[in-house]
Amino acid sequence: MHGAVPLLDDYLSHSAERLGDKIALVCGEHRLTYDELETRSSAVARHLVTSGVAPGDRVMIFADNTVETVVSFWAVLKASAVVCVVNPLTKSDKLGYLLNDCLPAALITDKHLQPVFAEPARNCPSLRRLIVSGQVDDAELRGLPHAVRWDEAAAGHGKAPARRRIDIDLAAIIYTSGSTGEPKGVMLTHRNMMTACTSIASYLELGEDDVILNVLPLAFDYGLYQMIMAFRTGARLVLERSFAFPAQILAIIERERVTGFPGVPTIFAALSDLRTLKANDFASIRYVTNTAAALPLKHIRLLQELFAAARIYSMYGLTECKRCTYLPPDDLARKPLSVGIAIPNTEMWIVDEDDRRVGPNVVGQLVIRGATVMKGYWGKPEATAKKLKPGPLPGEQVLYTGDYCRMDEEGYLYFV
Repeated sequence: MHGAVPLLDDYLSHSAERLGDKIALVCGEHRLTYDELETRSSAVARHLVTSGVAPGDRVMIFADNTVETVVSFWAVLKASAVVCVVNPLTKSDKLGYLLNDCLPAALITDKHLQPVFAEPARNCPSLRRLIVSGQVDDAELRGLPHAVRWDEAAAGHGKAPARRRIDIDLAAIIYTSGSTGEPKGVMLTHRNMMTACTSIASYLELGEDDVILNVLPLAFDYGLYQMIMAFRTGARLVLERSFAFPAQILAIIERERVTGFPGVPTIFAALSDLRTLKANDFASIRYVTNTAAALPLKHIRLLQELFAAARIYSMYGLTECKRCTYLPPDDLARKPLSVGIAIPNTEMWIVDEDDRRVGPNVVGQLVIRGATVMKGYWGKPEATAKKLKPGPLPGEQVLYTGDYCRMDEEGYLYFV
């Protein structure tokens, strides 16, 4: 569209225009080009629209890390809808809660999850389309509400439906884990997610020659953003379901010449248990990222040993604003216990119990300001009001994270 402001789904479309024949996704035995992803996602988007999915409707994806999940994510955005990816390990009662919370117009899932999704789908009043991948026989399909096979939804060629939203419209709802009560749907706009991608990609220096390995669930925002950032830059994404078989994953790193390896402490702990690792196997890795707490020193030493050429980024974030801080790799040795400084285009400070800003090394609650801050919690105005409060500018809202930290004289953040 001439003169249009880019939206999140333009990341895929623009890379397909530039690099159509390039392999964009490696997933098991499947290798798909940017053109193939663009064509398939446009077909599914058209199917969603003709099935009655309207702008702003929610579409839930309940599936593993698969080609279908990747295609579906971009298809939902192209249909001007709001995407919600749900962990395939979710139990039936919790899935029922999520369906009746965000009330999706469509559910995209896989046959092997039928024991989990069938009953909640039948009881979801908003559902107008159920798309099922895998081998589904006719009788099973008839027993499901508004159901079609994936192959039918993904058939055909042609352009995506016409754009019908702007960058302050919702792009996604990502549910929190619910560890402190019932799950809450974090509402993120196109602008929220694009700002986060731009910021993170800038300090990681991502480019189209990168090959990013993702073993994290796409339902986890840290995993989801690996895919988004890869396609934003025209890089290649190597998608695996998990890190359950470390030796197999490490063989993939070597075979695919992976350059980026995002992980979490449990993954790095599993690495430390492997006795057969040789540093020269992983010479292609140029960066490793970690999120959550600061990396333990033993993990830092292991990563430096294994990935000798890699820059190691310790980071912190939360679903409500994606990423808050990163520790520049050059600072790892002198500030190993820190989770870093504010990411580009983000401001942070610490407040006391009276909501007053505090000075260096005083413990208080972390506050985040910037375009990554969520729109709020879906259908939960009271919970939203506890997290989003007036900021320095009129009408602005900043995020009160609920995390207690201190900041040193140089602006580096530490959990307490």
